[in-house]
Amino acid sequence: VQLVESGGGLVQPGGSLRLSCAASGSIFRVNTMGWYRQAPGKQRELVASVTRGGIANYVDSVKGRFAISIDNGKITVYLQMNSLKPEDTAVYYCNAGLIPTMTMQVGNYWGQGTQVTVSS
Repeated sequence: VQLVESGGGLVQPGGSLRLSCAASGSIFRVNTMGWYRQAPGKQRELVASVTRGGIANYVDSVKGRFAISIDNGKITVYLQMNSLKPEDTAVYYCNAGLIPTMTMQVGNYWGQGTQVTVSS
């Protein structure tokens, strides 16, 4: 199982970015997918998560600015980030709780990370 992220980059304050994360491999079921971020010198934090059924959860600092969505058919999660602030600068990591067909046990999987930099 692999999670491949895309969509990071440099954006000015107030701008927007859309992150994508596609899961590949032989997957029986995805339970949840989400995004974490880690800024220099800080701990990794959960930004947003979404269940297979579409129930979303956000950290308070991004509520009203970020929107997470999932495409179960494509096994892809998206994070639309609007009104970006310099404090959103971090490496963003995709995360998935899913069941590979090979093991038939729930596992926690991570992407390689994508840099988001908000700066003028």
